[in-house]
Amino acid sequence: MITILGPTASGKTMLAAALAADLNTEVISADSRQVYRCMDIGTGKDLDDYIVGDKCVKYHMINIVEPGTKYNLFEYQRDFFTAYNNIIERGLTPILCGGTGLYIEAVLNGYKLFPVPENKILREQLANKSLPELAELLESLKKDNMSNMHNSTDIDNKKRAIRAIEIETYYKDNLKITERQCPKVNSLIFGINIERDERRRRISERLSQRLSSGLIEEIKMLLNMGIKPEDLIYYGLEYKFVTEYVVGKISYEEMYHSLEIAIHQFAKRQMTWFRGMERRGSKIYWIDYSLSMEEKIKYIKTVCNK
Repeated sequence: MITILGPTASGKTMLAAALAADLNTEVISADSRQVYRCMDIGTGKDLDDYIVGDKCVKYHMINIVEPGTKYNLFEYQRDFFTAYNNIIERGLTPILCGGTGLYIEAVLNGYKLFPVPENKILREQLANKSLPELAELLESLKKDNMSNMHNSTDIDNKKRAIRAIEIETYYKDNLKITERQCPKVNSLIFGINIERDERRRRISERLSQRLSSGLIEEIKMLLNMGIKPEDLIYYGLEYKFVTEYVVGKISYEEMYHSLEIAIHQFAKRQMTWFRGMERRGSKIYWIDYSLSMEEKIKYIKTVCNK
């Protein structure tokens, strides 16, 4: 497999699609929010990127579950291998592309995942703890479990933090470390290296474009479909801040400013995760964002051939 990763607004989807068109293969998305139908603008699906010249590149793991549900890492790994095996069986080389480092690392490094049931007693015990207290507990469990299963996005709110603690507690109590491994996927990994200032410029520009292209209307549509505001807020970033604006919790100016800051912070966390992957043993071939598409594809093919 070939993996292309990078922070938000780095152009990784366009590169993956162009490479897939060149190699006559297909793309598997590694984005934790693009799995949801009807959540198009806020998740940046950019499906037009998959049309390369006269070719329509086939993609997987996009628009596969209903909005308002909570798709998880276990389900992603299960569905990834269905798509991966389908592509491999047809003699093609899959291209994994995305910015959700946890999803990428889970399939590359063979985290063996299990569906974790709800622990009502634990949830009641944690309900009155503060977010910093939950974060400290989660970090302690991760060290005990020798786990890389969760990143800082899990502690953006108490609901996510409690679920992360619930998962880590289940693994600690029920599974030996040796039972948590499955075969790794052999992949060359390429990362888009974009300068911080250019990344920030593109993020701000893209946010303005999304708002002018109907992001607010998309949120209103989802609410009109019967999805609860708290369920949209759960998805974070655009869905969190724009929903809070639509329901009258914050002003437009507060929404825009807070969301812009949050996306910049998110991109920084993505890069932190990718650098962590390198420290944990993953070799990432970094590609300069400023190179032309032809130069990027040529570099990837050269490394693959070697």
